Amino acid sequence: MTGERQVIYSGQEFSLKGEKGRFVLPSGFRKTVAQSSGGKMLCLDKHHRWNCLVGFGLSREGELEAQLDKEEERAIRLGQPDFDSDRRRIQLFGFARLPFDDSGRFVMPQHLADVGCLEGEVFFHGAGTFFTLWNPEELYRMGEGWEAAQAACRALAAEAKGKKG
Repeated sequence: MTGERQVIYSGQEFSLKGEKGRFVLPSGFRKTVAQSSGGKMLCLDKHHRWNCLVGFGLSREGELEAQLDKEEERAIRLGQPDFDSDRRRIQLFGFARLPFDDSGRFVMPQHLADVGCLEGEVFFHGAGTFFTLWNPEELYRMGEGWEAAQAACRALAAEAKGKKG
């Protein structure tokens, strides 16, 4: 053990798009992202399978490199000649680095909002070494196994909209 603590994102939060088109990185996630980035830098990218984004801090870069190595070794072991390590590297390391302020406000680039299907609301869901950012409607379309996340999203959305209204 090197003494480094693994970064873990857990819990659920909700954010409405605010003034000037900004979202707020919720406090529980904000603290962990700041600690893992050595400052106020949020990394966002499209999830590789789902219609949502993934978020994490800069410390995850080393994990992504290790993940690429494992995927490449697996492809070699299974005789998968079509594994393209360059394409996979572009997929893993093409994330955007977005600064956020002390209150967690950040501007979502339109291209990320588009690929993540995000509009005026974002549900944040912890997933261990990363967290996901969902348009509630996309989350509600997910099938079996998503009931707890969907219920949390509905409750947090109602609470957020009640505070705003």
